[in-house]
Amino acid sequence: MDNYLEGLERAMQKMPATKESKERFVLPSPRVFYEGKTTVLENFMSIADTLNREPDHLMKYLLQELGTAGKIEGQRGIFQGKFSEPAMARHIESYFEEYVVCTECRLPDTHLTKNDRVLMLKCDACGAHRPVRKRKATTTVQKDLIEEGETYELRIESVGNKGDGIAKVDKFLIFVPHAVKGEVVKVKIKKISGTLAFAEIVERVGKAS
Repeated sequence: MDNYLEGLERAMQKMPATKESKERFVLPSPRVFYEGKTTVLENFMSIADTLNREPDHLMKYLLQELGTAGKIEGQRGIFQGKFSEPAMARHIESYFEEYVVCTECRLPDTHLTKNDRVLMLKCDACGAHRPVRKRKATTTVQKDLIEEGETYELRIESVGNKGDGIAKVDKFLIFVPHAVKGEVVKVKIKKISGTLAFAEIVERVGKAS
């Protein structure tokens, strides 16, 4: 009987620790700033450490979701193009749901393992395990490349039927009134509709030679 009570007491002592683990875990908020045409995720390594995942794995996921190129530089993640903090936070949360949190107990105390070449997420807290189902990057993330209200420097590649200048960024066609072919302009994005964007000129930078 004494052994039973001692075992029960040890089990009870372990329970609050699990509860505290769930309460104290906070998904890190990205700290983003821009350097030229690149986005710098200042606390990239801190986020990877908090999620307890390999930095290369997290970076590969973010690059795929953002549809861009980039690299790890010291403690920072560098991404080609401009991406907002909300956009970055959304993809980090998706990574957390896909590769970190246990779907049974909702704790982040997990690790990745392979079983017959299938990537599995195993929970160290409750013992649950599940296959990781890789999602295809959604087309909506492409909107992060061009955002309403943001300013970009573009080269006008052609002129449309209505006389508007047209620039291309990835899959986007950007219409710029009063711009001519070969001109380099800074524009502010006024509206985005699917893969079409409409902008106004902020500054005329120059013309292509």
